[in-house]
Order: sequence, then C-alpha cells, then structure tokens
Amino acid sequence: MSRASPQVQNISVLGATGSIGSSTLDVIGQHPDRYRVFALTAHTRIDELKTLCLQHRPRFAVVGEESHAQRLQGDLRAAGLATVVLAGPQGLCEVAAHPQVDAVMAAIVGAAGLESVMAAAVAGKKILLANKEALVMSGALLMSAVREHGAQLLPIDSEHNAIFQCLPCNYAEGLAPVGVRRILLTASGGPFRKSSYAELEQVTPAQACAHPNWSMGQKISVDSASMMNKGLELIEACWLFAARPEQVEVVIHPQSVIHSLVDYVDGSVLAQLGNPDMRTPIAHAMAWPERIASGVTPLDLCALARMDFIAPDLQRFACLRLAIESAQAGGAAPIVLNAANEIAVAAFLREQIRFTHIPQMIEDVLNLGIQGQIDSLGGVVEIDQQARQQAQAWLKKQSITAGKRA
Repeated sequence: MSRASPQVQNISVLGATGSIGSSTLDVIGQHPDRYRVFALTAHTRIDELKTLCLQHRPRFAVVGEESHAQRLQGDLRAAGLATVVLAGPQGLCEVAAHPQVDAVMAAIVGAAGLESVMAAAVAGKKILLANKEALVMSGALLMSAVREHGAQLLPIDSEHNAIFQCLPCNYAEGLAPVGVRRILLTASGGPFRKSSYAELEQVTPAQACAHPNWSMGQKISVDSASMMNKGLELIEACWLFAARPEQVEVVIHPQSVIHSLVDYVDGSVLAQLGNPDMRTPIAHAMAWPERIASGVTPLDLCALARMDFIAPDLQRFACLRLAIESAQAGGAAPIVLNAANEIAVAAFLREQIRFTHIPQMIEDVLNLGIQGQIDSLGGVVEIDQQARQQAQAWLKKQSITAGKRA
C-alpha cells in the first residue's frame, strides 16, 4: 500500500534574513512537496528580503518601518508579485497567527521576537523556537499559552533539540518521575575558552564574532564568546523540559559534535551527535515526528580525532555565572539579565565598552533589584524597559569610549 503524500504546510519565517532563516529556507527548498513559504520577515535588511521574496513568492512580507514597507511594496509590485508588505510588531503578529499558517519559525533575535511568538502560541500554531529570549523573559506565560491553546513548541537551538530527542516523551511533569537525573548542556566554549582575563580585556568585536564552529549573527556570536548564550539556554531548558536549574549542567565540548546529553538514574547517558549545521535541528523540528533529509553532510566518526569535555570557568565567564544565579532567583531576574545583556552587547559591538565590561554592566543592573509583575506580557515588557533604562544609565555614568580602551 503506497503512503499518502503529506499535506503541504504553510510556514512563516520570522527573521528570514538571519542565519537561522537562511537555513530554514534551504530546508524548505529541498522539500517543495511538503512546505510552502507563507510569510518572510526582516527588520531593516530590505534588499535581502526583496531578493528572498522574488525567490520564494510569499503571500506576506513584514519589515520594521512603514517607509520601508512602502518601498518594498512598490518594488515587488513592479516585479509582478502579489506579496502584501506589512510593517512593525503588528505585522509580525499577523503573519505568526494567520489562520492559513501551519508553522512559525521564530528566529527573531532578542526581546523583539517575544510578542510574535506569543501571538503564534495563542493562535495554536506549531512554533519552531529559535528565539530563546521568549522563554527567558516570559517562560511561565509562554508555556501556559502553549498548553491552553493547543500550540506545539519545538526547540530549534541545537542543544535543546538534542535534549528533546534524548528525553522520553512524557517529561512534561518533571524529570525525576521519568528517571532523568540531569541534563548536560554542551557548549563550544567559543573563541576565548583558553584566554586569560587580561586577554579578554583586549578582545575586539571582530574577534568575538569569529566563532570557531558555527556561523551566526553578531549578537549571538558575542553571547557565545561570553558564554551568556549558554546561560540563556540553561534558563530556556528549565522551561522547555520542566527542569529545575540544579538539574541542568553546562559542559564545554569544543568540537561541537555532541550537541547535548541526558543522564538517567540507571547510569545511561543518551547523546545526540551530528555535524555543526543548524539545518539538522531545523529539519527535525519541521518534520517531527517524522524525519526528512536536511542536506547536512553525514557525520564521519572515524575522522574525529578526539572529543573533549571541560568544566566551565565561572570566574572567567561571569556571564554564565550571572545567568545561573538568575535562573535560581527566578521572578524578574531573567528578564533583567536579558535586557542588560542586549544593551551591553550592542555597546560592545559599537566599541563603547570592553568585552569584560559586559558582565560588569549586567551584574550592576541585576543588583538594583528591579521588580514587577510577571503575570502578563505587559508586566514583562515593563520590567524589560526598566532594565534597559538602567543599563543605558550605566553606560552614560561610566562614560566609557573606544578611546579609553587599553
């Protein structure tokens, strides 16, 4: 008996011009019988978005500003495309929750992606979550919305996708009842895992963005270099897998071949391996519970000379320590952590502060004890804005400029 052809799924790709968006479109392009691009979004990279629209012919496109939307709309109409161009957060929410959308690739970096992820959850969509900040900022709200509205949340981060593949299906009520002792979250260690503190003080944005294994955007690359990325992933893992912070451990694995592990009480440790290519977790989540080809080169185990595992140095990588402490504190702390980090990373990329100032700013803002209501999206946004204001005030007070760098 022949197998029926799968129904074509409409996918909105939020953050289409980034590395995750590009990999997603590559996987979609390999399976035109299964997936169709419904909407593409970008914030300011209008020319790149235009090229993608001409290639994939989506029903909708979304950009950050109305003036950019008008320009892109004119260009697409002149090219004979019927694509409708929307603008701003409202446009993002519209294409995330549209009745004809089956799945949403949530790949907008930072707090800017929160509202559209929530809109997709309330609309009961299949959410392919690459925006870790959505759970870091509003984990309880988002998970509640997923359950209440029958949405499906599938992790795209290679580490969380690996954990998802290694866990039993009935982990939702906690890890201990299903025999899981701990989650081992692997980290590459970034480009500075062997650097001294003195060397870290001299790090440039170009050096921080040169990741040894992965091709990522600037913000995520800096987070990886500071190991804040791993701290945010630890917080995200707690929400995704009903884990307590003490049940999630970070281990540095420079080769980035084992993407994460799950340790069971009987002594079994399950690991998911693969070449460092984001198309693997993207294809897994898009087709789950089935499997489809991703275009990734098969892993050659015989070519692996070695696999190393190292405990992280929480003094050298203070961002990871601050994230662990924020996960343990709960409440507003993860929101403040994320907001201060976004401001600090942006300032570092502008060469306003040194690499080692990033955790200093974050810790100072956390120590202010910002509080607020976290039982609504509005409350979460208010705390986020307070933290950003305090981080900006920290920058102004310090008056650190690129000319003061040693």
